[in-house]
Amino acid sequence: MPPRGRSRGPCARNTRRRKSWGDYRHNRRVCIFFCRIGLTGFSGPRVTSGQFSHYRTQTGRAMNCIHRFTFAAILAVLLASSALAQDDSVTTPEPAVGDEAGTSVAQDEDAPGAPDEASRPSGLDDTAALEAFIDGVVEPLMRNNNSPSGTVAIARDGEFIFTKGYGYKDIAAQEPVDPETTLFRPGSVSKLATWVAVMQLVEQGKLDLDTDINEYLEAVEIPATFDEPITLWHVMTHTTGFEDGGMGYLIIEDPDKALPLKEAMQRYRQERVNPPGAQSAYSNYATALAGLIVANVSGQPFNEYVAEHIFEPLGMDTATFDEPLPEHLEDQVATSYGFEAGGYKEKPFEIVSSFGPAGGQSASATDMVRFAQAILNGGSLDGQQILRPETVEEMLSLQFSHDERLMGMALGWYETDYEGTRVMGHGGDTRWFHSYLGVDETHDLAFFASFSGSGGSAVRSALFPAFYGQYFPRDEAPPEPPEDFAERAGRYAGEYGFWRTNFSKIEKALRMSSVVQVSPGPNNTLVVGFGGNAKQYVEVGDNLFRARNEDVTLVAGVAPRLIAFQENDAGEITGFVMDGLPFMSLRTLKPWETPNVNYMLLGFAFLVFLAVLLRRFFQRSAIKAWPAPDRSAYGAAVLASAANWLALITGVIVISVVGDSMFSEISTLFKVWLVMPILAVIACLWLLFKLAVVWKDGLLASLWARLRYTVVALCGLFVIWFYWFWNILGFQYLA
Repeated sequence: MPPRGRSRGPCARNTRRRKSWGDYRHNRRVCIFFCRIGLTGFSGPRVTSGQFSHYRTQTGRAMNCIHRFTFAAILAVLLASSALAQDDSVTTPEPAVGDEAGTSVAQDEDAPGAPDEASRPSGLDDTAALEAFIDGVVEPLMRNNNSPSGTVAIARDGEFIFTKGYGYKDIAAQEPVDPETTLFRPGSVSKLATWVAVMQLVEQGKLDLDTDINEYLEAVEIPATFDEPITLWHVMTHTTGFEDGGMGYLIIEDPDKALPLKEAMQRYRQERVNPPGAQSAYSNYATALAGLIVANVSGQPFNEYVAEHIFEPLGMDTATFDEPLPEHLEDQVATSYGFEAGGYKEKPFEIVSSFGPAGGQSASATDMVRFAQAILNGGSLDGQQILRPETVEEMLSLQFSHDERLMGMALGWYETDYEGTRVMGHGGDTRWFHSYLGVDETHDLAFFASFSGSGGSAVRSALFPAFYGQYFPRDEAPPEPPEDFAERAGRYAGEYGFWRTNFSKIEKALRMSSVVQVSPGPNNTLVVGFGGNAKQYVEVGDNLFRARNEDVTLVAGVAPRLIAFQENDAGEITGFVMDGLPFMSLRTLKPWETPNVNYMLLGFAFLVFLAVLLRRFFQRSAIKAWPAPDRSAYGAAVLASAANWLALITGVIVISVVGDSMFSEISTLFKVWLVMPILAVIACLWLLFKLAVVWKDGLLASLWARLRYTVVALCGLFVIWFYWFWNILGFQYLA
C-alpha cells in the first residue's frame, strides 16, 4: 500500500495546519439509497441487499408489529416514501442483457474460454477470462435488478484491458451501449473534476486551501455561525458542517427552472449545524460553492473552465457539464428508464445545473477512465499536464479521518479498502444512474462503471468488490468473537443517524427512513442494521468491530468491513464511523428522534383519534343528550381527531399522486396539502383550550371521563410537537 501523505483531522499524522481539529465525537446519506441519492443526492448513502443472518430481539419483533400497524399513517407524515403511479400503457420491451446487446473491445479471439467456477483466472492478461468474469457478475445483477444499461472500462499500465457496454442506450431503437461513445451520468463522480479545477488554481496561487471561502464567493455570503471559518480544505474533506438538502431543486426535469450557479447558491443556502472540521457530512452544496469559486477566480463559467483546462487537454471528447447536452452529444446519451408495471418507462434527462459542479457531468466510460489515468500518471496523459505530480500526491494523501484505523478522506477523493488494496475514488448516484471511478496505485489500475435504472445501484455496488475478491483476494482469517463481549455489548446498543441530513426544512422528516439500529447479537456479536438488512460484527479492538462474514451489505458501493464507535470523555458512546465512508459519520440519536418512539406514539395518537370518531358515529343519540358544554368539549375532540385523520389520508393520496417527482419539484398539490397540518394544529390547540375548561368547570360525567378527555388532548399535544419537530408545520422548503 502506498504511503499516506500529510494528514489533518482528529487522526492527523502531520501537524501542518494552524489548528487542531479535536477528538472525534460523533457524525444518512445506503441509501445507503444508503444514501441512498449521494446526489440523495449524488452519492449516498444507499443500502443495497445482501445475504446474511438477521438477529432480532423480542423488542425488535414487538416494534415490527407496531410498525406494520402504523405504516400507512407514517407515509404521509414522514414523507419517507413515495409511490410511483402505475402506468399500464408501458410497453417498452425489456432489453436483453448480454453479449449481443453490448459492444466489447477487450475480446481476444485466440483466448481460451471462461474458466470453470473452481479455478481462478490466470491474471488480468487473460482478457477473455476477465470478460467472462465481469459478464458473470454484471449480467445477472442487471437482469434481477431491472437495470437496462451499463458500461464498464478498466485500464492497466496505461492501456485499456476491458471496455464493454451492457444493455441498450435506447430500448425502443434497440441501440446497444458503446463504452467509447455512449454518455452516462456519473453523478457525484463529477466532483473529481471540480477538485482538479480547484487544485489547478491552487497551483497558480489564485486559491489557498486555508482561506475563508467568503473571500472568493463575492455575492454569496456564508454566515459566521461559528468562530471557525469554512475553508476549501473543509469543503474538499466534507467537514464544512453544512446540513444536507435538495428536495425540489437538486435534480430537476425542466431545464427552464435551472438557476445560474451564483443564484442557486444564494437561494438554496444550507444551514451550518456543526463547526468546521468537527464532523464529516457529505455536502453537495459545499461542492457547488467550490465550483462557483472556480468560476469567480478564473473569470470563466465553471462549465467552460473545466472543458478548456481538463476535458480538452485529456482528449475527453464526450465529457461535458453542459445541460441540456450540446447538440453534437444529445443523441449519444443513454436514455433514463424507470421500471414500472412490468416494463421500462422512459424518464426525462436529469438536470443538475443549479448544483452542476457537484454532479452535472456526462461522459462515456472510456473518457472517465482517461481522466483517472491522468491522475494515476501524476497529472498527465499523452503529454498533456493538467496537474503537477506533487499536487496529485497531495490530493491523494490522507487529509481527514475520524479514526486512524479506518480509511479516510483525501482532497475530494476518498480511500476504499478493496481486499486490502487502497483505492482512491468516488461514487455517484443520480435518480437513474449509479457510478464509481477508482484509481489503484498499487496495481496501476484505473476503472469506471455506471449502470442505469433504480436497480443499477446494486450492480455498481457489487462489481468492483467482486473484481478485487477474484483477482486480488485478501488472505485473512475470519475474526473470533471475544467470549466476554456480551457483558459490554449493551453500551453500543441504540439507534444512530447520519450527520448528513437536514435539520431546518421539511426534509428533516426523511431522517427516520435512514436510521441504523445496533443491538447485541448471538454468539458474542454485535448486530448492525442498515435499512431492512442487518449483519453481525465482531469486536477486534477498542470500540472497533469487523464484519463477521465478508459477504456483507454494500453501502454506497463499499462494504463496511470495519466500524469504529466513538465515545466522549465520560465513556458514553456518541456515534460511529464506517470504513470506506469517511464522509458519512453517525451520531447517537436521542430517544425522541428515533423512529421506534415516534412510530409508537404517533400510532397510539391516531388510534385514540379513531376511537373518538368511532364513538361519535356509534353513540350519536347518547351524545345529543349531553349538556351543551359537554357537547362542545366533545366536539373539540372530534374536530381535532378528524383534522388529523384528514391530514393523514390526504397526505397518503398526495404522495401517491406526486410520487418521486416531489424530489425534483415541490408541486402545487403538495403545497396545498401542507395546509392540512396547519389546520390540524389549530384544531388541537382548540382541544387543549377545551381541556382547561373541562377541568376548570368540571365538565363531562365523571372523573374517568375527564381523564379520557385528557388523554385525547395529550395526543393532540404530541401531534403538534411532531409536526413542529419534523418541520412539517408550515411551508418549510427551499424550492
